[in-house]
Amino acid sequence: MTEPAVSAEATLVHAGGRREPGEPAVQPPVLATIVVSAGEPRAEDYGRGGNATWVALEQALGAIEAAQAVVFSSGQAASMALMLALTRDRERILLAQDGYYNARLLAERLRPHGAAPVLVDQGDLTRVERELADGRAVLWAESPTNPLLRVADLSCLGDLAAAAGAPMIVDNTVATGLLQRPLDLGAVASLCSLTKSASGHSDVIAGAVMTRDEALADDLRTWRTLGGGILGPMEAWLAVRGLRTLPLRIERQSANALAIAEFLAGHPRVTAVHYPGVGDRADLARTQMPRGFGPLLSFETDGTANDADAVVAASRLIVPATSFGGVESAWERRGRWQGETAPATLIRLSAGIEPGADLIADIDHALAQGQPRG
Repeated sequence: MTEPAVSAEATLVHAGGRREPGEPAVQPPVLATIVVSAGEPRAEDYGRGGNATWVALEQALGAIEAAQAVVFSSGQAASMALMLALTRDRERILLAQDGYYNARLLAERLRPHGAAPVLVDQGDLTRVERELADGRAVLWAESPTNPLLRVADLSCLGDLAAAAGAPMIVDNTVATGLLQRPLDLGAVASLCSLTKSASGHSDVIAGAVMTRDEALADDLRTWRTLGGGILGPMEAWLAVRGLRTLPLRIERQSANALAIAEFLAGHPRVTAVHYPGVGDRADLARTQMPRGFGPLLSFETDGTANDADAVVAASRLIVPATSFGGVESAWERRGRWQGETAPATLIRLSAGIEPGADLIADIDHALAQGQPRG
């Protein structure tokens, strides 16, 4: 009899679990840097080449996107390995002009060792097609973008990249593979900062690349070993623990974020709301993200940057902090970071798992307390 298929959600719940009698039900972190070995050397003989705790994490991530996963010490370490692997014989890397600013900074730093970064509006498909045809390139897509939550048509971008013979990768950190599957839309690799929603508890820094290209996966593992961007076993263990509840968390967070976005859209102090589930790209977002739009939104207030700072400071519940995807709601005025291109009064908000009504009441209170004084 054929065994029934197991869903990604069920795989996540049991990631790292054991079923042998007498063994702990949850695999503990393997802290050893060496293992007993003899004969032909293996990568996992030394801790920089492999760790048993990584295996559970990589298997869980791979199950979400039906792919191989390669984990790294951070999302930026994963990005660097991916940029170096894909730009070895390419001249340019096309990045979203409104995407994650540290990806743009990293590409610029790597210019002497790889491809020249080119910033493009990835909603302008004609411009993207022209840039791809202008030389050997990598298309570094991001959807939804951080922090403006713009949605790109990944299927169309994938078609353009394939026609030009260019690999497309998608930074899928905001959505995670549970809400959006870039590998099904033409991407050769899907990038995720596990620090955010994937682990979800604001207590681990990690990153991963998912791919169905075995040669690329092997190349990334080599870059990880030689570059030393390896994930510690405790961090891997924490990430596995967080992944087990990802489906439940991101469903609640997506519902909260959508309710908050709809509330803010009607607030007199709010001049713009950015969320995949509202606005003129909502239909496209529903097609690419049928299970929900994720925890992250942003909005712009009236007044000055100082007035926006006052709104953030006036919250009694939402934590004034950077990053996103944690169980606790957090927000910040994004333009306070040097190099960020966000509007001066833009506040990026990560919806947590608190009751949505409590969050909306807190936001309403903060907007009232932090309004400009005449």
